[in-house]
Amino acid sequence: MEFTNPQESLEHFRRRLGIAGGFVLFCFGLLILRFLWLQVVQHSYYQTRAEDNRISLVPVVPNRGLILDRNGVVLAHNYSAYTLEIMPSRAGNLESVIDQLAEIIEIQPKDRKRFRKLLDESKNFESLPIRTRLSDEEVAKFTAHRYRFPGVDIKARLFRQYPMGALASHLLGYIGRVTDQDNDKIEDQNQEDNYRGTDHFGKSGLEQHYEFDLHGRTGFEQVEVDAGGRAVRTLASTPPTPGNNLTLTIDAKLQEIAEKAFGDRKGALVAIEPSTGGVLALVSVPNYDPNLFVDGIDSSNWDQLNTSPDKPMINRALNGAYPPGSTFKPYMALAALQYGKRRPEQTIFDPGYFMFGGHQFHDDKKGGHGTVDMYKSLVVSCDTYYYMLANDLGIDNISNFMRQFGFGQRSGIDIEGESEGTLPSQEWKRKRFKNSGQQKWYAGETISVGIGQGYNAYTPMQLAIAVTALANNGVRVRPHLVKSIADGRTGQSVPVELQPFNSIPLKPENLEVIRNAMIGVNKEGTGARAFAGAEYVSAGKTGTAQVYSLKGEKYTEGSVKQHLRDHALFIAFAPADKPTIALAVLVENGGFGAQAAAPIARQVFDYYLLGKLPKEPAPTDEQAVEDDQ
Repeated sequence: MEFTNPQESLEHFRRRLGIAGGFVLFCFGLLILRFLWLQVVQHSYYQTRAEDNRISLVPVVPNRGLILDRNGVVLAHNYSAYTLEIMPSRAGNLESVIDQLAEIIEIQPKDRKRFRKLLDESKNFESLPIRTRLSDEEVAKFTAHRYRFPGVDIKARLFRQYPMGALASHLLGYIGRVTDQDNDKIEDQNQEDNYRGTDHFGKSGLEQHYEFDLHGRTGFEQVEVDAGGRAVRTLASTPPTPGNNLTLTIDAKLQEIAEKAFGDRKGALVAIEPSTGGVLALVSVPNYDPNLFVDGIDSSNWDQLNTSPDKPMINRALNGAYPPGSTFKPYMALAALQYGKRRPEQTIFDPGYFMFGGHQFHDDKKGGHGTVDMYKSLVVSCDTYYYMLANDLGIDNISNFMRQFGFGQRSGIDIEGESEGTLPSQEWKRKRFKNSGQQKWYAGETISVGIGQGYNAYTPMQLAIAVTALANNGVRVRPHLVKSIADGRTGQSVPVELQPFNSIPLKPENLEVIRNAMIGVNKEGTGARAFAGAEYVSAGKTGTAQVYSLKGEKYTEGSVKQHLRDHALFIAFAPADKPTIALAVLVENGGFGAQAAAPIARQVFDYYLLGKLPKEPAPTDEQAVEDDQ
């Protein structure tokens, strides 16, 4: 039997107790040191962190600037409405949350689709709308159940509205949710702080071009929040500054009349004030309702717009490039006078065709127009006259002269995405084609260019600028849509600085010959039927542009499929002695210019000059016969 020494056991116990006590004291020492570190050394840091958790800096989005027409008619404004929003990072299972919300507030399938699309495009910590424009009753219903839904709240948002609907949609444009591409633009302008809390950005038209004028200055609120992240009270605030208001050169009533004049036809119209370059109307039909994009367009509406054969999203006035047809002839005649290739009284005989290189270029009138001088060549639109003239001028002389009028160049209008068009020349063809065999310019190609066919392709805006130069005695203007910008805070309006006008070196007597012939077009020529009984004198030129080659056969509108029918064009200005309006009209697949395009111009002139309101769309004159193909 083994006996233990009590004294030895006691010493052993005391050692163990001392070690344990020392360890406990050491731990308490560490806690005290940590406490001192947190409460004394790091006091300021953690006090700031606590304040940050208690106080939230909330951006206050400014009221987007208004867009008004020249007479003060509101074309774009804002209104406030409630939205039901979800913060995905705090809401948990989104599908479950949305299903539960749907038991309280109506949430349609399109709302779910839009939310998923926004979720894919956004950061998961952003607050995203599941329902917009809630009624007071729906707000009250959700408020009673708010405690059940962390990360879900009701917010007051500003919504863009276009009260005129689809009117002028291509020039106004629309806004949409901010994308990565938009954020790049915001960073380029050093506007990151100013766009905190902003959900929307201008996507097209004036909304895009003047985005940083319209947006305004973001304000901020210091808000005390509870543990759930909900606002308790506002401690301090810096109010936002509303965006600047745009006053346009557009006349909304004129725009409406011009759009309605097209009826169900496709096309474009550009009307310009010659003295200033202000655009009075810019029409592209069919158009679209920009209100569809404000909340995020749903897939069915987007598919309908995007797949429509009528392509309503294309701005035909600026992006569509078309052969000008016989509207090109006044400039050809003017070039002939300037280069000394023709005298006004000089005549040619038109047998109904022009022979060149063994090929017969047909005039539209069988048997021809007989003896034709320059005046008659424009009034009856004699193709043979311009076949011969194009051959005498040569392609480079034609190209150099036409460039002065803005053909084949962007106009510089204050909307993005304008097409350049095509002004053919030998140099253009060398750059256009890679194959050396295709790069050579053939003399026979010049013949078709002379009547506005061949490689010619210009936008309605370019046609409008060119005819404005004729109305302006050779002064070419730069078109613009915004007349003035008013400060969103003070209301002080500042006119938009006009770009310098370009004066084309034309002999006044030559210009007078062309203007007189264009007056003759509307008095006794191809435009006479459309302007019969007008209480003012106007000058114009009809045009018809082939969409596909007839290969020598006669054009019969009724036997050609709609999408292959000729385009109808018309350029004009009025009053002829002191023009206050100049325009270009294009009707896609409309047939003859006098038949489809000139009556539209007549309605626009009648309203702008006389205040006459049309009772119906411009008629299609089935009896009109013209030689301007």
